[in-house]
Amino acid sequence: MPERGAAAGLNHLLTQQPWAAERLKAFAGQCVEFRCPPFPNLRLAILDTGFTEQAPADAESALVVKLEPVALPLLIARDEGALKEVEIEGSAELASAVQYLSRHLVWDIEEDLSRLIGDIFAHRLVSGGKAFAAWQRDAATRLAENLAEYWTEEQPLLARPADVEAFCREVDALRDDSARLEKRIERLEGRRGR
Repeated sequence: MPERGAAAGLNHLLTQQPWAAERLKAFAGQCVEFRCPPFPNLRLAILDTGFTEQAPADAESALVVKLEPVALPLLIARDEGALKEVEIEGSAELASAVQYLSRHLVWDIEEDLSRLIGDIFAHRLVSGGKAFAAWQRDAATRLAENLAEYWTEEQPLLARPADVEAFCREVDALRDDSARLEKRIERLEGRRGR
């Protein structure tokens, strides 16, 4: 069931952006498998048209993409750091095509909304949504910066990097001094024992 939904959603995106389906035509007949425990595996077959469908149960996967669940929100947000949580096995050419599509295939939500509510209202709704998302990102960044400044300067809860570095230098100097002192004590005890 999830494979049919995923194939339908992906095919909708491929319909909106035909260049992507053209890119997938070269891999017709191959299967891509996505694994993200605890979710069920998702296996899609690439058709001659460049669209996808649920892969047959006996079909071998040409590409296996293993994801950590923590990477899903990052991948949706198109965060490049999420790629650290992705493991790929199989065809390098198909992997390159899938990675390219994951970066460049974008849902044109405004187009879909315009069919339901009209062009002008869809444009305003999407523009407002983008402005709201940008405002939230900016507010979150400013809040984090203000909290970090408050906790390092006014109510020291966090150490500033310069303070940590100075502390480490002082610890190293103390370690070296105590090692020299131990050597002196050993020499003095050696002289006294003679």
